[in-house]
Amino acid sequence: MNEKQPDAKEKERKPRATPTVSTVLESGAMVEMVYRPEERQTAYVVFRDGDWAFEKSIALSPEELLVPYRAENNLLRHGVVLLPSEPEEYGTEDELLSEIRAFIHRYVDMSPLFEEISSYYVLLSWIYDSFNELPYLRARGDFGSGKTRLLLTVGSLCYKPIFASGASTISPIFRILDSFRGTLVIDEGDFRASDEKAEIVKILNQGNAKGFPVLRSEAVDKKEFDPRAYSVFGPKIVATRGYFEDRALESRFLTEEMGHTKLRKDIPINLPERHKEDALHLRNKLLLFRFRKGGKANAVETIADSSLEPRLNQIFAPLLSVIADPTARENLRDLARRYNRELVSDRGLDTEAEVLEVIRELAGSVANGKIAIKEIAMVFAKRHENEYERAITPKWIGGVLRKKLHLHPRKSDGVYVIDAENSILSHLYEKFGILEGNVKTIADDPGVDIGTSGTLIGDATPTESPGNQTLI
Repeated sequence: MNEKQPDAKEKERKPRATPTVSTVLESGAMVEMVYRPEERQTAYVVFRDGDWAFEKSIALSPEELLVPYRAENNLLRHGVVLLPSEPEEYGTEDELLSEIRAFIHRYVDMSPLFEEISSYYVLLSWIYDSFNELPYLRARGDFGSGKTRLLLTVGSLCYKPIFASGASTISPIFRILDSFRGTLVIDEGDFRASDEKAEIVKILNQGNAKGFPVLRSEAVDKKEFDPRAYSVFGPKIVATRGYFEDRALESRFLTEEMGHTKLRKDIPINLPERHKEDALHLRNKLLLFRFRKGGKANAVETIADSSLEPRLNQIFAPLLSVIADPTARENLRDLARRYNRELVSDRGLDTEAEVLEVIRELAGSVANGKIAIKEIAMVFAKRHENEYERAITPKWIGGVLRKKLHLHPRKSDGVYVIDAENSILSHLYEKFGILEGNVKTIADDPGVDIGTSGTLIGDATPTESPGNQTLI
């Protein structure tokens, strides 16, 4: 019986080509795509056992072949995504850092501390996948303050920068981020439509931690919707004119306020051609830095500062991991502490902080260890009667306690109260900066008196009817 001979189609069957920008092979070899615009060529650089070599493609199996994106790809031709052209030797890490900082200083006018932070952020971007959380870099200022110059200069040195500020819609950004896994460089001011801003905020909210992709529905030929997860994790450099309303998002940024000083005389008004050439050589050196440093970042747990809030530790620890100089590290720690103080100070302006101030005052005056919600409302209404458009009622105060401060009043002797010695209160006082020395006593308030039982008397009456005073 004769064996079946393969037909011509089977003989010509080729492995499936998968366009890929970068990966790590099972052998541990690191693969990065490079682009040479003058030669109109793309290729892979494969780093293994301390050495590197060019390869046109990589066979993963007889069925699958990794190939670089074509040189004709619009993203590469128009400079939307910037890549290195080949690895270049950089000497020591200190020498590389000095070159990065000199390049940034040559073209951007910023504070010395943020110039140093930006230099380290460039290094961090090339090994960002060693970390689980990342900070963002931001330039904030009005028109003509130098925000765009910062984006172009610092961004051009980062790992696979994706310049998305010129995108007409937001939808391509999800796909580019998912495919290239690089550094998003974006001018938030270019996205003026409310829906586009919401999508940008979604990327920024989800993109600082691993494991939180953005889910989007994709239309298919059968007019069905197939949800797909897009990875948006990675470094990001953003320019804005104002603040984000989401305070949690605000806390993820390391921010430089631009345009508050006169421009340095040595800053060129227009970027020369040398800017692109120097940036390319630095990206080439940083490519070799990534190869040598990949997977060897310091453990961030040993660098965390217990005096900072957990969120600030998350964003500063990765940056501290790439800083070797003790002085620079201490400068960054000082910056983190300043951010921490600003967070506490900002919270002190909130309604929650004002309510906590009243609670702490009352806690020192009540005899039975219980603070009635209606008493909190009385003092709060007396202090802030002209600051709020709505009536200050026990019901509203109860809502602030439950929803904003996560304190749950209980009923005692027919009225709702909270315990003055509640352990949660001590944490909230510290979190909102309610310092004991800064809190005035109830006796200091004209028109408010406290009887021997700890009940408020006098003319500080709530705005609701007596029948509603104990409703929470």
